[in-house]
Amino acid sequence: MNVEQANKIIIKPHITEKTFAMVENESKICFVVDRTANKMQIAQAVSTLYDENVTNVNTARTIYGKKAFVRFESVEKARDLATKIGML
Repeated sequence: MNVEQANKIIIKPHITEKTFAMVENESKICFVVDRTANKMQIAQAVSTLYDENVTNVNTARTIYGKKAFVRFESVEKARDLATKIGML
């Protein structure tokens, strides 16, 4: 997957108090993603854009669009990525 395709899948990080706490407690970051993207595509897109290994992806459809909860290997990796994308 190239960067252009990954940018179409990952729209933006979803930042709320709850998702902010998920970084520290569960090593997860929440993204708003393309409505047609599946879990494998989301994991590949995050790996392509941010060079981090994804261990798990959960998705949910909301009134704001489709959200993906992406779990990383450790809290440190999730915290570093959240800092890199401007969440923290």
